[in-house]
Formats: sequence, C-alpha cells, structure tokens
Amino acid sequence: MLKTLLRSACVAFGLSIAAIGQAAPPAQLIVPYNPGGGSDLFGRLVAPSLGKALGQTMIVENRAGAGGIIGTEDVVKSTPQQTMLLVSDSAVYTIIPSLYPSLHYSRKDLIPVANLATFGNVLVVPANSPFKTFQDMLAAARKSPGTLTIGSNGVGGITHLAAEKLMEQAKIKLVHVPYKGSGPAISDTVGGHINMVFTGLPSVLTLLKAGKLRALAIATPKRSPYAPEIPTVSESGVPGFSAMISQGLFAPASMPPDTVRKLNQAVQAFMRQPATQKTMSKLMVEPVYQSAADYKQWLDGQAAEWGALIKRAHVKVE
Repeated sequence: MLKTLLRSACVAFGLSIAAIGQAAPPAQLIVPYNPGGGSDLFGRLVAPSLGKALGQTMIVENRAGAGGIIGTEDVVKSTPQQTMLLVSDSAVYTIIPSLYPSLHYSRKDLIPVANLATFGNVLVVPANSPFKTFQDMLAAARKSPGTLTIGSNGVGGITHLAAEKLMEQAKIKLVHVPYKGSGPAISDTVGGHINMVFTGLPSVLTLLKAGKLRALAIATPKRSPYAPEIPTVSESGVPGFSAMISQGLFAPASMPPDTVRKLNQAVQAFMRQPATQKTMSKLMVEPVYQSAADYKQWLDGQAAEWGALIKRAHVKVE
C-alpha cells in the first residue's frame, strides 16, 4: 500500500514538473528608450492586453541606447522561442534605416503590428515673438533668408526633418539649431533664444495655455481636436504639409502572420475600451484603428518620404 502511494506521489510530482517545464515562458515587450517617455507609457498601458492575447506573462523592459537602435536590434535578433515585441515611435522603422548606412537591421526585419496612437508636430514661437501667425513667419523668412532660427530634438530626429521639409516646401531658409532632446529646445524657445521649434503638441499644450508659447500652425492633415484653434500648416500657406508622430507595436520578421493578426486585434480591442479612450484624451493623442497591413503601408510611405528628404537635404548623423 505504501509503495503504491509513493509511486502515485512520484507520478504526480513528475507530472507537475512536466507541466512547469511546459509552461510558456514570459514574453518581453522591449521599449528602446529610457523609462518615462511616450513609448514607455504606451508599452506599459498595452502590455497586459498583449500578454492575454498570447497567453503569456508580458514583461516590459527598457533597453535604451543609440536613439532606439539597441533595443530594436535586440528584438530583430530574437528567436521565435523568445516572443519579443517592440513598442517605439515609428522612427525606428521610417527614419533610422535611412540615417545609418551601417545599421545592423533593415525595415524588412521588422513587422509593423499596430498603430497605437498618432499626434502632430506643432510649430511654436516665444510668447513675445513678433510673429502672430504662420504667414508672418513666412514673410519674415522670405525677406531675410538664413536669419531666423529653428530648433529640433537633434540631427535626424522627426522635428529636424519637419524643419527641413518646411524649408523645402515653403522655399525658405532657416538656421537649424539641434539640441539633445525636445526639452532643452522647448526651454530655449520659451526663453527667446531661438525663434521657433517643431515639437509634439502634447509636450507644449500646457505652455500654450499658460501663455508662455504661441502656436503658429500644426503639421497634421486636419486640425487637432485638442487644440482646434491652431490652424494646419497646409491651410496656412504650405499645401499638403504634414509631419506626424506615431507610436507603434512591432515584431521580428519571424513572427507568424496569425500571431501578428491576433496581436493587432488585441490592440484594437484595447483602444476601444472606455478607460483607454479616456487616457488617450488626457494624453492628447488620437487612437488609430488600422490593420497590420494598413499600418505597414502608411509607414512605408512615410519611410520613402523621409528617406528621400534625408538624401536631398544631406542630413548626416555624426
């Protein structure tokens, strides 16, 4: 009897160990930037829904460095057994591959899974600027080429490329002043040390409402629901101009199409939750409901546009 009980216990223990061994390992959601930024925030918001869709625990991990390159390369090099995803601004797909010829990954190594949110860059000037409208700035820039300054979050960043695109399409010449991040560029604009800067609307809306900055125009196809009083660049004298920012979910190229589809559906369901929509409203970003194929198509168009501009403007990162 005792031998039978012991044998049964051993069998049960063995089955338990086998079950533990067969349990799915945690999945990793890589954020290629430091904690506290937009990608980090969106990653932590959507992680539980992604984990539920996969049937795995989803661990968010920050792997910052080289402007998002290090974390992105880790995802690209991951194996199917690791289940590693990436939440990042779309620059890792649309801009970085065109900036760095020796990059260890290309766009074909990443699958755009879902567009988490988009928002536009807004052109702002100091509160005491003589430019009351976008047209005022254009007139001054055309009258005295190469005298007005425009800041950015760094060479090759989206706000720098937005400035280059503006100069090209508006046929004006501005002096580019690169900073190490948007914060210092915004601070110097508030202080009047530079004439203007493109930056994401959510980062300056409080300053705009406090009267410390003035918005001349927003680089979106239509006016933002969070600041409908700000005209678009397109309606202000540069037709068709836009410079959008997207936060996206990406996967390595080895991920099966069915899994990509499942994750995309999980993101869309998450975005439609009332609590999520309330959070998005507080963040002043607009959710986008796209299939993975539609998101890829939009990103590929953005990549082609920014890549061509980088060549024409001779943008180089040292």
